[in-house]
Amino acid sequence: MKIYKKSFASDNNAIVHPGIMDALQKANDCHVLSYGDDPFTQSAINRFKEVFGEEIEVFFVYNGTGANITGLAAALMPYQAVICTESAHIYVDECGAAERFIGCRLIPVPTGDGKLRPEQVSPLLHVLGEQHHSQPGVISITQSTEVGTVYRIEELKALTEFAHSNNLLVHMDGARIANAAAYLGTSLKALTLDAGIDILSFGGTKYGLMFGE
Repeated sequence: MKIYKKSFASDNNAIVHPGIMDALQKANDCHVLSYGDDPFTQSAINRFKEVFGEEIEVFFVYNGTGANITGLAAALMPYQAVICTESAHIYVDECGAAERFIGCRLIPVPTGDGKLRPEQVSPLLHVLGEQHHSQPGVISITQSTEVGTVYRIEELKALTEFAHSNNLLVHMDGARIANAAAYLGTSLKALTLDAGIDILSFGGTKYGLMFGE
């Protein structure tokens, strides 16, 4: 067997967390109902509601692309568009999945630090109400960003307040959101629901799960 050295190539290269493997083994000893009607799924949903608030809805998907597409599809019509950074995972790394499966257009914005701000989005909204143009419907951001920067709570609130004042929703790709929360020393809820985020793709694979978001 070939042994690979640890590297920073991708956090997807890392092993499944031993605690996850142990929990899977302990769960694998009885028959339960399938398709989300098992006690393990309900326990996970309850835990999410403890962290993020009772008013949220939780949907489990296989991977990050599935999470992003499911969340965006729920918020968009095919004639609408997503504003994101030019380094956004949905724009660079997901093989055009959003445009293929939702039918929406992605509008990339050049940024020096991987973060979007209201003044960068505002010039793109002049097409609202113009029937010949894709209509911006969602602003999508990544936390932590693809270049390693982090949105602070005040930055998130400024962006979500701007978005909502223009009838836009805000989606957060949170594949590495726990890193941001740890760096800022704040809660996951403060970085999402309390900051005005409408849709969150919450990462699991990059935190030791075998798979799933």
